[in-house]
Amino acid sequence: MSRNSKNITFSLPIEYIEKLRNYSDNSYIPSMNAGVKRALDNLFMQIEKERLYKIMKEASTDKMFLNDINETMNAYMHVDSETSGGHEEW
Repeated sequence: MSRNSKNITFSLPIEYIEKLRNYSDNSYIPSMNAGVKRALDNLFMQIEKERLYKIMKEASTDKMFLNDINETMNAYMHVDSETSGGHEEW
C-alpha cells in the first residue's frame, strides 16, 4: 500500500462485493481495491465534468465575463490573423 493510502471501511451491497471479487478472480481488475479505485476515479471525473459544464453555462450568461472575452479577443486579433496566414475567419 502506498504512503498516500489509508484503510477505511465502507458498506457495499453484497452484489457489488461479489462482482468485484469475480472481476478480480478473473483478472478483469488487478484487485478489489483497484476496482473500487477505478470506479471512484470515474465518478470523480464525471462530477468534475458536470461541475465545469455548470460553471461554463453560468459564465455564458455573465455579461461582464463575455465583455472581457470580447475585449481580449479584439486585443489579440492582429496576432491571430498573423498566425493563421492572414485568414481572419479562422
